[in-house]
Amino acid sequence: MAANFEEVKEEDDYESLPGSTSASVHMVAGAFAGLMEHCVMYPFDFVKTRMQAQKPDPRANYRNMIHAFYKIIRYEGPMRTVRGINATIYGAGPAHALYFAAYEKSKKILNKYTNHSHLTPGLAGIGATLLHDAIMTPAEVVKQRMQVYNSPYKSCLDCARCINRREGPRAFYRSYLTQLSMNIPFQCTHFIFYELGQDFLNENRHYNPKSHIISGALAGAVAAAVTTPLDVCKTLLNTQEGCSIGVVSLSDKPRTIKGLFAAGKIIYSHNGIPGFFKGVSARVVYQMPSTALAWSVYEFFKHYITKNVDVNK
Repeated sequence: MAANFEEVKEEDDYESLPGSTSASVHMVAGAFAGLMEHCVMYPFDFVKTRMQAQKPDPRANYRNMIHAFYKIIRYEGPMRTVRGINATIYGAGPAHALYFAAYEKSKKILNKYTNHSHLTPGLAGIGATLLHDAIMTPAEVVKQRMQVYNSPYKSCLDCARCINRREGPRAFYRSYLTQLSMNIPFQCTHFIFYELGQDFLNENRHYNPKSHIISGALAGAVAAAVTTPLDVCKTLLNTQEGCSIGVVSLSDKPRTIKGLFAAGKIIYSHNGIPGFFKGVSARVVYQMPSTALAWSVYEFFKHYITKNVDVNK
């Protein structure tokens, strides 16, 4: 009986932190999770961008993810696959801190009215995504400009200055609505499938690294696959490459591509339906371990910090 009481208490402490500390705990755990996720998986994100923004140049024409890695490392060196990572580092920490804190708070509030419905995680993910993307969108613009083939920028700071000087501050948020239109369904799907995985593998919601990894990987794979077309549009809007997505004619008539509809129309007119799924394998391969790592790191720090809060009471 006493053992059961202790077990329930530990579960309650883990799932429901003291009100004065829960937000800060979620933010710290989320910041660590975001940094680990994006830094460890960055080379795969780099390859995904390259595959989505292919050029007619044979040195930047890739058949698949393995072929892309091979050509990039052979002709540009292994360090090329981490070019632009500084932009991700500056953005990922604060973005994920707000992301996880907003998700946990929203889920806690919504559970009072939805009776722990499976739709609750998806609804909570909407608010979390709005905050996350407000910070990450400018970082994504700089990162992807650094990632494209033959990028002319010397550093992330040089890239940001050039974008601001030539295109103005609005260029950093040109893809924001597209980012939201992609990330809201992505995160809703992601959170719903993560919580479904937890219902199946970890119903009592104890700290269980194996269940967090499996649920995270499943959620990332499903969400990545269904939102790839929107990610391709986002890459075109962010990079504004003359030959991005294989659109050769843009190099002859330079113009700014604005909005999701315009990007989608260009991709479809030049590459058809398959054009919306360029880099899908790299995106899924990136997202599976990425979300698995993010959730395992987040749940670990949440558990670790909560445990220490209780010990120091």
